[in-house]
Amino acid sequence: METHEYPNGSITVIWRPQKCIHSAVCVKMLPKVYNPKDRPWIKAENATPEELKNQIDQCPSGALSYKFNIKQ
Repeated sequence: METHEYPNGSITVIWRPQKCIHSAVCVKMLPKVYNPKDRPWIKAENATPEELKNQIDQCPSGALSYKFNIKQ
């Protein structure tokens, strides 16, 4: 399954377009991060890792997920 990754410091946003049901929860919660008209449409740097995690936990389809980046 295709995935796109958008890093932001300690967290990386992962988007799986095939799972997306376009509920727009992401856009409503963090419009500075998610803008479907922009490319890339996810600008993870426009929110804190905590804000991203809280929003991603609300994604109804599971199209958005995250992983924590381990500092080397």
